Amino acid sequence: MSLIAVSQRVEVDSRFGERRDCLDHLWTKFMMACGLTPILVPNEAAAARSLCRAVPVGGILLTGGNDLSTYGGDAPERDVTENALMDIAEERAIPVLGVCRGMQLIQHRLGIRLERVAGHVTGRQLVSIGGKPAEVNSYHNFGATETLPPLEAWAFADDGVVKAVRHANGRIMGIMWHPERLSPFAPRDILFFQQFFGSH
Repeated sequence: MSLIAVSQRVEVDSRFGERRDCLDHLWTKFMMACGLTPILVPNEAAAARSLCRAVPVGGILLTGGNDLSTYGGDAPERDVTENALMDIAEERAIPVLGVCRGMQLIQHRLGIRLERVAGHVTGRQLVSIGGKPAEVNSYHNFGATETLPPLEAWAFADDGVVKAVRHANGRIMGIMWHPERLSPFAPRDILFFQQFFGSH
């Protein structure tokens, strides 16, 4: 199985004064269903770099949760760590897939401005993927209606909000839906992950 470095959200527990890394168990189940082994990355950039040097990581998954700090998010250490992971991916020419917040980080990194959007927190949303209608879920409050090179949009909501992007180099992609939250997992999403990360 391909080893994929997976970013985690930051949860603040004020009762104990702790900042905790966490990831929904569904992500591990989904990745295993795709034939991928997740390696959970702590939100400490130096540790993330050390981990990726020590383990033969074949790809990077940037997961959802926590708004970007530029847009009021409360986890600046996650922004730093995920940008470090992007740097590693560029150096090694390995694939990066951003989901929800992960796609927003890719967009922001490449100069695309996000804005608040309404109506994008719902368990069922009809979008256009590659020009064909498809039903997905949606759990985000920020988005973009434009895409700039080297990114290209390949999925849209009815209101024009971009729902998926891909980089011209073919190694960076982003989606705004959460494949891990579907039960059962959608064959379309499993195949997409397999093809992108080369496990199929």
